[in-house]
Amino acid sequence: MKYTEDHEWLRPEGDLVVVGITNHASEQLGDVVFVELPDTGKAVSAGDEVCVIESVKAASDIRAPLDGEIVEVNQEIADNPGLVNEDPTGRAWFFKMKLSDPSNLDGLMDEAAYKDLIG
Repeated sequence: MKYTEDHEWLRPEGDLVVVGITNHASEQLGDVVFVELPDTGKAVSAGDEVCVIESVKAASDIRAPLDGEIVEVNQEIADNPGLVNEDPTGRAWFFKMKLSDPSNLDGLMDEAAYKDLIG
C-alpha cells in the first residue's frame, strides 16, 4: 500500500487503485456518521475534493490522491458510515480509480514513511 500526507491509503488492484483513509485518520475523526461518495465516471485531478465525511467532531474532505477517473464507489460505507471506524483499511474503502499515470504511485509514501509522518 501507498500513503498520502492527507492520511489516505492506496492499494493497487490490477489496473485500478483502491482508496480509503488510514486508521490514524479514522481515529482523529471520531465516530463517522455520514459519507458522501463521488460519482462514477468522474475525471479528477490530484487534490480535487471527491468525498465528504462527517463525524461527531467535524466534517472533512477526501481529496483525489492522483489524477484519474473514479470507476467504482463503496456504497456500503454510505449505507453504514460507522464501518469507516470499524475497518478503515479493509471493507471501508471509499472508491476505486483508474490512474492517468500509474507510475505516479511511486511518488507516494510507503508504510514506513507514513509511520514516520504520524510519529
